[in-house]
Amino acid sequence: MVFSVVIPARLASTRLPNKALADIAGKPMIVRVAEQASKSLATQVIVATDHQDIIQACETHNIKALLTSTEHPSGTDRIAQVTQMLKLPDEHIIVNVQGDEPLVNPELINQLAVLLASSSAPMATAAHPIDDVAHLFNPNVVKVVLNAQNEALYFSRAPIPWDRDSLAQDKHILPSKLPVLRHIGLYAYRSGFLNEYQHLSPSILEQTESLEQLRVLWHGKKIVVTLTNEAPETGVDTQEDLERVRQIFNQQIL
Repeated sequence: MVFSVVIPARLASTRLPNKALADIAGKPMIVRVAEQASKSLATQVIVATDHQDIIQACETHNIKALLTSTEHPSGTDRIAQVTQMLKLPDEHIIVNVQGDEPLVNPELINQLAVLLASSSAPMATAAHPIDDVAHLFNPNVVKVVLNAQNEALYFSRAPIPWDRDSLAQDKHILPSKLPVLRHIGLYAYRSGFLNEYQHLSPSILEQTESLEQLRVLWHGKKIVVTLTNEAPETGVDTQEDLERVRQIFNQQIL
């Protein structure tokens, strides 16, 4: 199976300025992400960015990078431009690894690519069971509900599915009827669908929940989901996250 990893990376970041270039054990974070993604079976790993400073950082460390438009509203749109720049075939599979995930699991990247290759869906993502009731009610933890074919029915920041009987009695205990699944922000697409995605109008659900993947479901497209028992490693959204990841890398080096 042939697939590519594309890592969208903007220089601007509200909570952690210039985080793509933040130092992690002697290398910029975006380089650490690309090196981790390169441990997968991907035939190529490409950084798609809006800034020359990120291009330069990647080139210094022999990471392939492409300069894309500064006007893209999302990472998905940025990746779509890469498919056009490289003239990738419609059936070529692309895995979207976020630029702030230096500890992304390479095996999960492979698992996602294999799932999409064996599915008729245009898009795939991942999820794992929630084991902490606090995460169920945390709006920053996105939940997903699946059908019998492990296709996404809905994504939400709210607690879904809502176990009426169990949660009405005690909101400190996770429901036992159905597993509550946390969405992992790792995506795989077919190249042709990325070009189609750009022409799908935003939906009211997407805007209300601030979840880009709801646009796909709104327009009747399928998202197949691979399940893993392991929670994803720490991503970097805040200075505290960055310090935690730095400690992990420093321990690995030592």
